Amino acid sequence: MPEKFDVIAVGAHPDDVEIGCGGTLASLVDQGYSVGIVDLTNGEPTPNCPDPKIRVAEAHAAAAVLGCQRIILDFENRNLFDSFETRVGLAKVFRQYQPRIVLGLLGKTPMASPDHWQASQITDAAVFYSRLSKWEHHFDDLPTHTIARHAYYSLLHSEFIANQNNQLVVDIEKTLDRKMQSIQCYKTQFPPEKQYVIQRSESIARAIGFSAGFTAGEVITSTRAVGSKDLVKTLLPT
Repeated sequence: MPEKFDVIAVGAHPDDVEIGCGGTLASLVDQGYSVGIVDLTNGEPTPNCPDPKIRVAEAHAAAAVLGCQRIILDFENRNLFDSFETRVGLAKVFRQYQPRIVLGLLGKTPMASPDHWQASQITDAAVFYSRLSKWEHHFDDLPTHTIARHAYYSLLHSEFIANQNNQLVVDIEKTLDRKMQSIQCYKTQFPPEKQYVIQRSESIARAIGFSAGFTAGEVITSTRAVGSKDLVKTLLPT
């Protein structure tokens, strides 16, 4: 595990990050950045997984496909809530690994796990808690760390249709295959009868990419306006 990460992406369960921004993370790794994935829970129990160790092994295999390092915290799936304990637990990770950018889940996922929305709120709070001084005793005396940028990825991508402000599309043409391979690592979660989820993920990535002139893409939504020092390079990315 590296001493520091350039980027950390946070999910409620193993497979959230792969589905939402796996191509983006793989692209960052290819560009030489150090990237970490933090799951707040191990995602278990689930109907088709006989042992949590299997889900954990799948998660680490998926991270290896993307070229990322993975940290799985021990909060409880299905019982994940935005609380002081969860905020501090994630903020400790931020203080230890000092990411420059944090990617968190965006929005609610109706008819899917409410853990996703809780994870979003936990991440928002942990970004703030990471930089709070005169509170070190809550964080195992880890030093404060200010995260430079906080942005979101989406599981449903309905937010992209809404055309929110501060959105950008990341080109994942070169890493789309690795994104899909990483999702396929979760054999307990996506048996043959649920392969439609993987097919849908690829279709969404291609549709998003098409909207920006790419073969495939993922939406990232910044918490602040995204600036440019070179309009030509920003509007005409190579």
